[in-house]
Amino acid sequence: MGWMQLQAAMYGITQRLRHTLSQSWTRTIATSLAIVLCVLSLNGCDLEDYRVRAATPQLVTGILGPPKTFNAALSQESPNIFTYTYSGLLEANGLTGELEPALAESWEISPDKKRVRFILREGLRWSDGEPLTADDVVFTYQQIYANEAIPTTTRDVLRVGESGTLPEVKKIDDRTVDFLLPEPFSPILRSLGSEILPKHALEASVATLDADGKPAFNSMWDTKTPPSKIIVNGPYRLKDYITGQRVIFERNPYYWRQENPDRAMPYIEEIVWQVVENQDTQLFQFRAGNLSSVGVAPQYFSLLKREEERGDFTIYEDGPALGTTFICFNLNRGKNADGTPLVDPIKSAWFNTLEFRQAVAYGLNRQRSIDNIYRGLGELQDSPISIQSPYYLPPEDGLPTYEHNPDKARDLLQKAGFRYNDSGELFDREGNRVTFSLITNAGNQVREALGAQVKQDLSEIGIEVNFTPIDFNNLVGKLTNSLDWECHLIGFTGGIEPHGGSTIWSVDGRLHSFNQDRSDPPLIDRVVDDWEQEIADLYVQGSREFDEAKRREIYGKTQIVAQENLPFIYLVNPLSMQAVRNNLENIQYSALGGAFWNIHELDFAEE
Repeated sequence: MGWMQLQAAMYGITQRLRHTLSQSWTRTIATSLAIVLCVLSLNGCDLEDYRVRAATPQLVTGILGPPKTFNAALSQESPNIFTYTYSGLLEANGLTGELEPALAESWEISPDKKRVRFILREGLRWSDGEPLTADDVVFTYQQIYANEAIPTTTRDVLRVGESGTLPEVKKIDDRTVDFLLPEPFSPILRSLGSEILPKHALEASVATLDADGKPAFNSMWDTKTPPSKIIVNGPYRLKDYITGQRVIFERNPYYWRQENPDRAMPYIEEIVWQVVENQDTQLFQFRAGNLSSVGVAPQYFSLLKREEERGDFTIYEDGPALGTTFICFNLNRGKNADGTPLVDPIKSAWFNTLEFRQAVAYGLNRQRSIDNIYRGLGELQDSPISIQSPYYLPPEDGLPTYEHNPDKARDLLQKAGFRYNDSGELFDREGNRVTFSLITNAGNQVREALGAQVKQDLSEIGIEVNFTPIDFNNLVGKLTNSLDWECHLIGFTGGIEPHGGSTIWSVDGRLHSFNQDRSDPPLIDRVVDDWEQEIADLYVQGSREFDEAKRREIYGKTQIVAQENLPFIYLVNPLSMQAVRNNLENIQYSALGGAFWNIHELDFAEE
């Protein structure tokens, strides 16, 4: 039944009711029908589609934007589908952070710490039924992650030592794989949780070059690919993707984990990711009963807490969320091949002046963000390493911080050669008005509110900010391809092991966003500052150290140097909160893993 037919049917029902019911009851029923129509309209589907999908119990969650790729090696977005569709050799427990077996049932590190041997589980299969063997592991690491022609961030975290040499991966037999290291590498185990990809489905695309001389793999498995063509090994496989509307996952019949002999895992048959590009609409959908879970933004906490019992859901909370939120200036002094600079040289000079970045940090009233935007449900963030990590350096142990101090900000600016006019507007020494553009991803209301406050805070120290939220894919394109931006407000996910941040802090890392290199087309005259190289060198040093106390000291230095030079100006870390329907069983919530880290164990309660 289409939308127009549905409207007509509902109208007809209402008219017939008018003949048999009192006027007040008619108004009540008509209002109820209008609400049904509104909900169905927001769902972006007709009634028949809703009935078909409702026939199978589904876990339904909202995502702010459609997926950008179905190719795990090329993904740079979070959340992404691959936490549901792929497994690695190992995985981290979502409660403790401890490493546990996944595709590999066991592993062994040699006495010289230069070889790690993995034994795969017996009988592993891909979602199309083909065997998953050591050949797939070797293919994934040697031909994809180690392939410089494939733009994957995984390669950055696998680089060993100062030379950045990648591990050599060798097949011993169908179930045994060796990772050979040029030197001891302490993060090796946590670096091997990446997705294992199917050789039989992808090998030809790696070997085949397109018209530009690039592997055809780089255009494989985009979001236009039929879901049945996407071969996976995780708890779920893709069932359907309705472009821009929803992703539907179904149980992978060949999933390796089968702990319950009486019932296949995962227990939930289908998961739906509904694209709802606005947090207010996500909240409405959850309160209307259309979503199984919703992230609890601070502005929604009081409302949802009042409805918790009546709505039959639970709000889970576990301290500060992992990851960081920050603003970042484009410090790249490189030029395009035609000699045009990436950043206006006038503004580049401001951004690359340390006192300017320090003044901006002092100018931000982050406590006001906590009070107004986060409703008190957040903490100040001053480090690139998550607070939950044992490598986090707290301010009392020497981490530099920047408390709100507009007078100090103005003083720093004037000492650096900037000046104010009679109206309090800031100009540089050549008389240029100090103004820049700030971008973030549209639809994320917290980031949009933070951006608006950054604009307001910096106006108080004379800086004009042109704040513009933009489409997420457009934002990613600017940050990774064109490099055409001045300042952005985004976040990075976090974890326990700091080496995961090497893709950010390596001067050639693919997420080294404040001074991003680019090979296609190549940049010329890019400059790497001494402090920038120092952080990269410290990450290499930390990866060579196995003594935990010494590792904490090394990564403590990285945090100090980063805060002294402010390539990222950190904002606020919200509390980790999520509302989940009570009909979902076996929820083990944590800031580290969220509500669904053990998705294979979740189940619907019997009615």
